Amino acid sequence: MARPKSELLSALGTGFEVLKAIVNEVLDLGGSDEDVRRILKDGVLRRQIAELLVRVGTVIQATFKVVCDYSQSLAEMISAGKYDWVNTDITQENFPVSGQGVQEVEVALFHFNKVMTSEQVIADMDKQGYRPAKIEELLALGATQPELQKEFPIVGLGSVWQNPHGGRHVPYLHRD
Repeated sequence: MARPKSELLSALGTGFEVLKAIVNEVLDLGGSDEDVRRILKDGVLRRQIAELLVRVGTVIQATFKVVCDYSQSLAEMISAGKYDWVNTDITQENFPVSGQGVQEVEVALFHFNKVMTSEQVIADMDKQGYRPAKIEELLALGATQPELQKEFPIVGLGSVWQNPHGGRHVPYLHRD
């Protein structure tokens, strides 16, 4: 009969592998075991390491400059993107365009490598000095970078429509 696996030993094995990987990277950079031991003594260093590990999950994948022409209607913005399909709920009434003139805007794409709520995503973006994209910025990105949406969904959390049943909806670009 096979012996059951120990969760404790498994966790220790994982912990050892993490430590081994960190020590090897420190040694590859010319450091020593004493440099690794500083993690135990230096609270600031521990905090920096923890922040780095957490930030890895919130990497900005790319930024793009897009031009938003706010004199266009939502229908004209959609037409400029030459999309294969548009949800019938994407209307001027549900997603009104706001802004004036023609403005260049930087759009940053975030990838968090984990499941998060919209509120968590927005809070993280705010910490990094960004706000969620509105529908007009999302459509401008889709028009100037049409292949991008074929790689992954791109969500604009800055425009929210609440349907009559109370459900919240946001626009997104995707190849589906």
